[in-house]
Amino acid sequence: MNSNSRLRLVGVLAAAVVFLALPLPAFAQNCALCYTQAASTSARMIQALRSGILILIVPPTLGTIGLFFVVHRRINQFKRVDDAAEPGQDW
Repeated sequence: MNSNSRLRLVGVLAAAVVFLALPLPAFAQNCALCYTQAASTSARMIQALRSGILILIVPPTLGTIGLFFVVHRRINQFKRVDDAAEPGQDW
């Protein structure tokens, strides 16, 4: 592992720690309309609301993970091509 990748890893870990250290009430902001509608409905409707939230969250999350995977593979592909070049050809 070279120094650039170590520095990048440390930066990502530091950003993750800062993100997780943010106050939890900042993540708990709710829509007033959703709250009142959920509070006045039955258990079946609440379950439908939860299912709807999952349906709206899962596809973008999977798409983002897939995009990171593709980008990571492409970056590694270009690194392998650069590594295969002869040592005197780095101009």
